[in-house]
Amino acid sequence: MSALDLSGGVVVVTGAASGIGRATALAFARRGAALALVDRDADGLADTAADARALGVSVTEHVLDVADAEAVAALPEAVLADHGRVTVLVNAAGVALAGRFEELSMDEIRWLFEINVFGLIGLTKAFLPALTASGGQVANVSSLFGIIAPAEQTAYAASKFAVRGFSESLRHELEGTGVGVTVIHPGGVATAISRNARVAAGAVDPEAASKQALRFERVFLTTPAETVGEAIAGAVARRQPRLIVASGARAGTWLQRLMPVRYWRVLGRGYRRFARR
Repeated sequence: MSALDLSGGVVVVTGAASGIGRATALAFARRGAALALVDRDADGLADTAADARALGVSVTEHVLDVADAEAVAALPEAVLADHGRVTVLVNAAGVALAGRFEELSMDEIRWLFEINVFGLIGLTKAFLPALTASGGQVANVSSLFGIIAPAEQTAYAASKFAVRGFSESLRHELEGTGVGVTVIHPGGVATAISRNARVAAGAVDPEAASKQALRFERVFLTTPAETVGEAIAGAVARRQPRLIVASGARAGTWLQRLMPVRYWRVLGRGYRRFARR
């Protein structure tokens, strides 16, 4: 499959108000792509749009929740009316849920899956006809926790493994159609996802869980989102099937390959030391 020329293309980015989504949108803008930005945070979306327009590209803003199936189904028509075509879909919207499995309610797990999994799948399905017409690319943001599954990440890891499996299977299905699929596994990225994580309603000590999330952010989430955004835009342009990026991602991936069953014996020691700080 030949490389993708992003200059003059049209890129749809979800989760574009902040974090990896925002950084990725601006990386595509620097490459000359028009943007259709999607997020439920209207103010953050407007900030990203203003920064992208300052780079000289056309931008539209679409305020919606990716868990709203009706809004997702209607989005391609609005984007095509504004831009005429779609070259790339970047599914970067996502949330986190903190707590041990026995502390999580089924409603909380469903909430996370509606955004991280079903929202992503729904957007991909909605935009696939337009991407097929343009010979474009789907880019789905999974996580390092779509490769390894730490303790106390049952719901989040399950959702990110689902993104990985969906993306890999879809890539195989789309061979020969001109549409490529990239799955992204970021490690520790300096975003607010850990700080903003929903704490399980059944958590024994919610305040301690929130403090631990802040410590995790300070110690492990160190790679600038801009670095990851640039890497994603480059991987999409190359039609790279898989991108492993940011602090800890490559080490965690290699450890899982070397010790596919027992990797947590090594990682868990460091995690437990961190949790006691």
